Amino acid sequence: AQNNAKVAVLGASGGIGQPLSLLLKNSPLVSRLSLYDIAHTPGVAADLSHIETRANVKGFLGPEQLPDCLKGCNVVVIPAGVPRKPGMTRDDLFNTNASIVATLTSACAKHCPEAMICIISNPVNSTIPITSEVFKKHGVYNPNRIFGVTTLDIVRANTFVAELKGLDPARVNVPVIGGHAGKTIIPLISQCTPKVDFPQDQLEKLTGRIQEAGTEVVKAKAGAGSATLSMAYAGARFVFSLVDAMNGKEGVIECAFVRSEETESPYFSTPLLLGKNGIEKNLGIGKISPFEEKMVAEAMSELKASIKKGEEFAKNFK
Repeated sequence: AQNNAKVAVLGASGGIGQPLSLLLKNSPLVSRLSLYDIAHTPGVAADLSHIETRANVKGFLGPEQLPDCLKGCNVVVIPAGVPRKPGMTRDDLFNTNASIVATLTSACAKHCPEAMICIISNPVNSTIPITSEVFKKHGVYNPNRIFGVTTLDIVRANTFVAELKGLDPARVNVPVIGGHAGKTIIPLISQCTPKVDFPQDQLEKLTGRIQEAGTEVVKAKAGAGSATLSMAYAGARFVFSLVDAMNGKEGVIECAFVRSEETESPYFSTPLLLGKNGIEKNLGIGKISPFEEKMVAEAMSELKASIKKGEEFAKNFK
């Protein structure tokens, strides 16, 4: 399947969807790009289709065209939903986005049950359990193919560490584990490559900045949305890693929020070795500092509550 990935973006006209679709169109790994939304997709598709790269772009509009959008796709990326406004937590988006994700993943379970499903829609700590439950309902659940995209947390951690240490951000790698909201975001600075050291007060400040970086953007955009461009970059990075691994590239590792046995939380983000069938191996948490251990312990109750909320929602979703 060398460089022949068929990728669908659900929510392609939105703030994340458009730049994400542009980055996917720009990649030699993608041969077909199916764009879906409830408005504006014919225009977005027409616009992108003029770009001189090989990916064939097609736009699909509204629920009746969703099945055709999904047929034959290997990877589905879902940034659909409403963005955060100032003063909102990711959890405040739950009611709207939970229904959107349940509806879209239900269509995926029917029309491309084998595809890799990459969820960007917040709150990820709840939308991943929703996706799993929906796939179970349809009898096509494979935990190795459902990913909560937390890559933006890693991208931010890399950037902020590089800024503080005067390093090239492209060479910094900080694993970020846990979940994708507030204190469930746990950057493992102790595992950073190259090795870095911070005094405790600076470490706490840095960790807090990584955890609240999304809110930093929401505030700066003053009501005009949340992180869209950096999220599109991070989403594309994750998709490219996944497609590389599906194409047989060895040693591809990304963190993502997935079904997990690594902690007492049924879903947890850790570094994952990716392969042809999705998760090849969960690499676990590894050796962490006492400060990081404390963060993991403190994240548990919030994580479990968000997961339970997602599962309950999915059970009652028609």
